Amino acid sequence: ISNKRQEDPIVASMPVMKLLAWGTGATAEAVGNTALATEASEARVVSVLSQPSADVDRSIGTITANGTKTITECGRFNQLAVGGTMLVRSLFTGIPMVTGDRIEFTQDLQVT
Repeated sequence: ISNKRQEDPIVASMPVMKLLAWGTGATAEAVGNTALATEASEARVVSVLSQPSADVDRSIGTITANGTKTITECGRFNQLAVGGTMLVRSLFTGIPMVTGDRIEFTQDLQVT
């Protein structure tokens, strides 16, 4: 991915999508999603980006709960503040959390 950013001026001008947020929403994933269904109150975190193979962009990040909630979704964004552009959203079976609990997310995006 980093090589592509350097070689292609269009790709180089795009924002880096490395900020993770989680949420409690249950709305089905859809191509038109632009945000999490219900973003939780924790701040977005900067993930570590890697490229484990030529066609896979990987993002790994850990979010810590600031209260009791059930986490059901994770998204990858281009800015720390709520809003911005969402690259990908994952919906999963709810994970009950209490203050101090953490989830380490690994999102692999395969580009074909």
